[in-house]
Amino acid sequence: MTSDCNGASPSPEETCVFRGRMEAPTNGRWTADNSPSTTPSSGRLRRSCSNLKMFLAALSFAYFSKALSGSYMKSTITQLERRFDIPSYLIGVIDGSFEMGNLLVIAFVSYFGAKLHRPKIIAMGCVLMSLGTFLIAMPHFIIGRYNVQTSARESFNSTAKFPPCPATSPEFTEADDRSSILPSAGCERESSVSMWAYVFLGNVLRGIGETPVQPLGISYIDDYARPENAALYIGCVQTISIIGPVIGYLLGSLCAKIYVDIGYVDMETITITPGDARWVGAWWLGYLIAGTITLTSAVPFWFLPKSLPVPVEKHDASCTPEQTRFIKDSPSAMEHKFRPEEPTNFRQMAKEFVPALKSLLGSPVYIIYLCVTIIQFNSLIGMVTYKPKYIEQHYGQSASKANFLMGMINIPAVALGMFSGGVVMKKFKLGIMGAAKFAFGTSLLGYFLSLFFLAMGCDNAKVAGITMSYTGVEGLSYHERALFSECNSGCLCSGKDWDPVCGENGITYVSACLAGCTSATGTGRNTVFGQCRCLALTKAGSRYTNLTASLGHCPIRDSCDRMFPYFLFLSVITSFIISLGGTPGFVLLIRCIKPELKSLALGVHTLATRTLAGIPAPIYFGAIIDTTCLKWGNTKCGGRGACRIYNTTAYRMVYLGLTLGLRTVAFFLCILGFALLQRYVRQEEKTALANGDVEVESDSLRKEEGNSVLHCDKFVCALNCRETRL
Repeated sequence: MTSDCNGASPSPEETCVFRGRMEAPTNGRWTADNSPSTTPSSGRLRRSCSNLKMFLAALSFAYFSKALSGSYMKSTITQLERRFDIPSYLIGVIDGSFEMGNLLVIAFVSYFGAKLHRPKIIAMGCVLMSLGTFLIAMPHFIIGRYNVQTSARESFNSTAKFPPCPATSPEFTEADDRSSILPSAGCERESSVSMWAYVFLGNVLRGIGETPVQPLGISYIDDYARPENAALYIGCVQTISIIGPVIGYLLGSLCAKIYVDIGYVDMETITITPGDARWVGAWWLGYLIAGTITLTSAVPFWFLPKSLPVPVEKHDASCTPEQTRFIKDSPSAMEHKFRPEEPTNFRQMAKEFVPALKSLLGSPVYIIYLCVTIIQFNSLIGMVTYKPKYIEQHYGQSASKANFLMGMINIPAVALGMFSGGVVMKKFKLGIMGAAKFAFGTSLLGYFLSLFFLAMGCDNAKVAGITMSYTGVEGLSYHERALFSECNSGCLCSGKDWDPVCGENGITYVSACLAGCTSATGTGRNTVFGQCRCLALTKAGSRYTNLTASLGHCPIRDSCDRMFPYFLFLSVITSFIISLGGTPGFVLLIRCIKPELKSLALGVHTLATRTLAGIPAPIYFGAIIDTTCLKWGNTKCGGRGACRIYNTTAYRMVYLGLTLGLRTVAFFLCILGFALLQRYVRQEEKTALANGDVEVESDSLRKEEGNSVLHCDKFVCALNCRETRL
């Protein structure tokens, strides 16, 4: 047998090499024919393939469970706002606490975890996630019942109603009215312990537990999967993880329909509906379900090995078991690579951490990639966090319907886009430049389509004293005195209450009292208020015509109803197009760095995006949205609570304007990134060609694969030369 070691292309049989580490025999001895006296190679490879599939399934389930609980958290932001009477920026702090948990441990878990038992570390993370999810639900069981102030409340004899206009009733004095709006007796006790702090801490614990799942899971797959399949596997994992948000938002939709204190109150006494700004659904129930699912996802990882034997030559699957055994049995193979794993040396790992980090941060391509993704993630996280709320406030939909639409329309479009991006990567064999161009192109197209959202606006709801005067003249008002008019001057009304009623004239009034109503008939949700003097100001004829009002907001305009389907359609299209570049962009990250820095690069990337995007984005998005609030609710202690109604025009401009503005900045950085990436590719080509070790095509350069092929060629050459001398 002869072969040319200086340039001739070896045959497939000769190029079959065993990349990676071979597991040592259990007894540590080798037979006379240099083969291990244990299971044959074919059986070991079959077990390796089986373990990889099991890990792929387990990781997909872990991604699913963490995505489910994360999306459910976002689906409950309006419920949490109302239940704890907090503004949007504080909800942003709670939402960002997940990233704060990641920040505490992500860098060390990514670096040290890659050298330890990765599956077991992921399992421990899943257990922590489940405990954090259960902790989020705990305030419901200690905070007490949710009370809603309403004009339809029953009197002590349960046969009559408190009159809407207190001054018209002899039994209802000014002192009685004043006391009704003063802080309740339990105010001081409840204010000393903020119940939302438990939600904050639970979300921090969720963030700590989620830390090892992505960097260790993705690097494990990339280590033991064939290079041509790695992108597809990653795409599959991310695609399956998208099912989590689908179920999460659907679960949020279901729980939003259920009253928060279901089982503890008589639903016949509840006078508000799911479309009311004061409605709070059973937010706690979904967290109990999500926590149980997350705990289950930890089980498979406890039974997976620390490492897997890599398949015979990732580029050539045609090798027979005999060829595999020949290479493994070679003394050169045993001397060169196939040795038992050395015990973990924490001191050496710590000593190598700083140089590895300096090498990673010294790459201009990696730094630009980080900057672009940080800005893009700011836009994405802020937009996704408040999108259900935007649908509620702008298009007048209930929280349940907004979550349902997010789960059934938007998220599947994202899943299809992520999967399609992985298929495109595999089919067209996109390299670094190809992946970068594809990701940039899809993002740019989605950006231009998103501009049309600015034109899909609705007018503000007609609310007397807030968005229009009592005489029907439209105009915004930001002060409480505008709620009072001559028509309700005879009533001792509170300007702090929010108990909306819809008048016959199509205008919403903040309360029946402020509508000037002097009588009420019916019970519960069927209460109808009569003799509403303020309604007559916009009606022809007598000012004191017997006009009525019913509980709740007036319906939104038909024109806004017709606009909503177009908004949904465009939202689906843009979500699909933008998500097409998700998988290529992720593969670009792990292909433009040294193989030994791969896990650390993923960890630093996750750390940076969550620190500089995941934490601040919900906070400043929420703070800016708060500036568009027209009427704030009040806490039990008299402080400012959750917003009841927004200036929808201003909401649309700040929400969409901030989202699109951040993307614009990212595109300018992409131009610099392309220049650096092209220079990086050219340098790698020159280095490879100068050494004469590997041929590299400019549009399909993969640094890790190049290094692996270089090692394999040298190893095959050594084997061939040894065989020639024999």
